[in-house]
This record gives sequence, C-alpha cells and structure tokens, in this order.
Amino acid sequence: MIAGQKGSGDRRRRLPPVHALLADARLESWQERLGRDVVRRGVAAVLAVARTQAEAGDVPDAAAILDRVERRLRGESRPRLRAVINATGIVLHTGLGRAPLAAEAVEAVARVAAGYSNLEFDLQDGERGDRHALVASALGELTGAPAAMVVNNNAAAVLLLLAALAAGREVVVSRGELVEIGGSFRIPEVLAQSGASLVEVGTTNRTYARDYTAATKRPGATVALLLKVHQSNFRQVGFTAAPGIAELAAVARGGGIPLAYDMGSGTLWPGLGPQGAVGEPTVREALAAGADVVTWSGDKLLGGPQAGVLCGRADLIRHCARHPLARAVRVDKLTLAALEATLALYREGRAAQAVPALRMLRRPPGELAREAEALAAACGRRLGPRVEVTVVAGASAAGAGALAAVELPTALVRLRARGAAVSEWAAALRTGEVPLVARVQDDALLLDPRTLLPGQSEGVPDLLAAALTALAAG
Repeated sequence: MIAGQKGSGDRRRRLPPVHALLADARLESWQERLGRDVVRRGVAAVLAVARTQAEAGDVPDAAAILDRVERRLRGESRPRLRAVINATGIVLHTGLGRAPLAAEAVEAVARVAAGYSNLEFDLQDGERGDRHALVASALGELTGAPAAMVVNNNAAAVLLLLAALAAGREVVVSRGELVEIGGSFRIPEVLAQSGASLVEVGTTNRTYARDYTAATKRPGATVALLLKVHQSNFRQVGFTAAPGIAELAAVARGGGIPLAYDMGSGTLWPGLGPQGAVGEPTVREALAAGADVVTWSGDKLLGGPQAGVLCGRADLIRHCARHPLARAVRVDKLTLAALEATLALYREGRAAQAVPALRMLRRPPGELAREAEALAAACGRRLGPRVEVTVVAGASAAGAGALAAVELPTALVRLRARGAAVSEWAAALRTGEVPLVARVQDDALLLDPRTLLPGQSEGVPDLLAAALTALAAG
C-alpha cells in the first residue's frame, strides 16, 4: 500500500503523488485494459477533488483515493448505451428505446452484422439490387398496399412524402391535426421544410369534408395533397367532428388529388389491448378505406426497429423512392434485417406472443396481478422489515404517443424503505451495475410487471437491496 507523503503545513502534501498511484498493483490491470493515459487522467481528476477536501481538513488516504479511481474507471469503461430494466409500465418508452425486439429480429441483426449481405445486390442475376425490395413484398401482403418503402423513422417518411409529392404546391390539413410530436417537431414546420405550403381548414375542434372540398376549389388553389394526421399523443373530446378516411377519399377522388394519412404509430394487429379493440385502425384498414399513401412507424405498435414505412399507390411510392431526399433518410442493413424478421412473425401468425411490445400490450390484468404478488413476496423476503411492500391497482401506458386515450389495467408493487428517500433510492437503482428504471409516486417506488421481460423479475429484489446498501454506504 502507498504511504501518503508526510509534510508539515499544507495538508495537500499528504496526498500520494500521481506516479505513486499509477505504480500501485490495483491500477496495473486498468492500465493494461484502458491504457496508461486514460488511467492517468482518472487519477488526476480524483486527486483534484481530494486536494479540495484536504484544504478543508479532510485528507483521504491512499486506499480511499484508489477506491475512487477504480470507481471512476469502472464507470468510464462502461458503454454509454446500456441495457436497462424497464419497470415503469410504459411499453414504448421513448427514453428507454421504445420497442424491444423479438428474439428472431435480434438473431437476424446478428447474422447480417457479422459479415456481408445482399443489401443492394440481386443474387438471382448478379446485378445491382434495391434495398426496398427486401421488405416490400411482406409489407404488401400484410397491408394490401401495391408498393412500399422504408426510411429511418416516420417523421422522415412524412417529410419525404411531402417533398416528393407537394413541393412548391399546397397541402390541405385540418387545424385540429396540426400536432406537435416529441422533440418539438410540428406538422407546420415539417411542411415548410418540405417546400410545400400549408392550407388549414376547419377549426380546432370541428372539421368537415366540405372544408377540404372548399379548399381544393377556391380560386388560385394549387393543392397537391390532402393530408390526414393522427393526433398521436392527445385526444379531443366533447363537441368535436372530423371526417373519416372514406369521406376524405371521396373528396380527393373528386378533385383528382391524392390522400395521404400520417398514422403515426400504425399497427398491423386489429384489436390491440387485453380487452380487444381500442379504436386504433390498422394500416390495411386505412388503405382499404381509400388512403392513397399511409406513413407509420416500425418501432411503436408494430414492435420492430426504428423505421418509417410508406405504403400505398405504386406511382406515388415510386416518386418518393426517386426523390433525392430518399437517400438521405434511407435505412441500413441492420434495420432491414430486424424489420423483415418482425414482419415474418406477423405473416406466420406468431406476433402476438413473439413480439415483446405486442405481448406486453395484450397482457391480461389477472396475469399481471399474479406476477406482482410473486414479485412483492420475493421483495419482502429479500429486503426484510425495513421495507414496506404492498401490491396496488394501477394503469400502464402504451407510450410514444400510441393509444393516448387508453389506460391498461395493471398491478403495481409499491415499496417504501425506512430511512431512505425514495428519489435517492430510484437514483441508486438507475446508476447500478444493472440499471433499473421505476416509477416514483406519492413518496413510494412503484414497479409495474407489464414491462419486465421474461426472467427479469428474479433479479429485481437483489437490485433493490444493492441500491439500498449503496445508499447506506454513502
């Protein structure tokens, strides 16, 4: 062990020097793993804090400094993007990466990532291929669309659609659908960026088909597109009115104008939720009702990777695919591999159980109650009398702007620890070796089993105990 330098006067002289700490056996393996320069910077940073402490009269010894250096290096050597346990009950949690992938999708990504692939190479004739063709047939089968293409997210899909079909012309949108989605992205701003001009119709709460007709027939109109936008993360109730897809399709056909529908989340599964239908149309239903092009997300209600899908009339999709912006927003081989594998599960009729997000959304309350009771009992055994553990009724959420008006009944494990602030306990859980994210409400920690993946419940009591131990140790 290093002995601190003895000095009279300046307490900082009692701190071990950098070279002595670097020579300690405890840091040798770190230098082999991360390099001497990285470890040196870590030592210097810890010593800077220790000098401030020493000036205040608290001089840490060499062992304490080495502990701090190792903790710092351990934190710096972790990947910044880490797997976490989601106990919030928000299935499509944007902050936590939205939909977890099915095992089949993960395997497909690993296969493609490990080597070369036929991303843009036709194995039949040995010529240049089209990456969109890799999933177009599956999307067509599942949605009934004559053509489809994939970009990196739904916002990109909407931007590409508007730029390709309406730049320099007008797009008609209901005032009640000029929404703002996460990250402060607003439909009017997306329209402006595409080069199209916005024509608002109706009022905030009531819009009729005749409003769209009037907009297309007014003098000097240059309408290129009627656009219906899913309200996503909010709902209007009360004195409201809005035309359906079929009504708008009739207006569009009468004016020889395409109808586009930005579905936001989008889904291929009818009757989402444990109680069945929740009023969310499928992509197939939107196209069958008369939409010419539909855009939707791959990583929300579909339960696949982040992607934006455009499907519909072949001539319109072809215009989008040939637009210069299409290259800027195209997807890579990993996304296509995960999406193709996810779509295969729908085609094979296995999505309900194999796609994690779909399975979570459809879990029945009784099953969740049994899992919550089992988890509460395990927590009680592991944590002992210092923690009050109960099971209470609650609600989960789809998240990511999907199913905004739908509450999914669930059972929550409620925990209160004596002598520990719940906010500090939650922070210790988030920053542990295996991060766990929970709800904090009414001075208690809440765990929702809906979003725990298979096998994760078993390790939760130990994580809770480790976090309390870390708090007690300061």
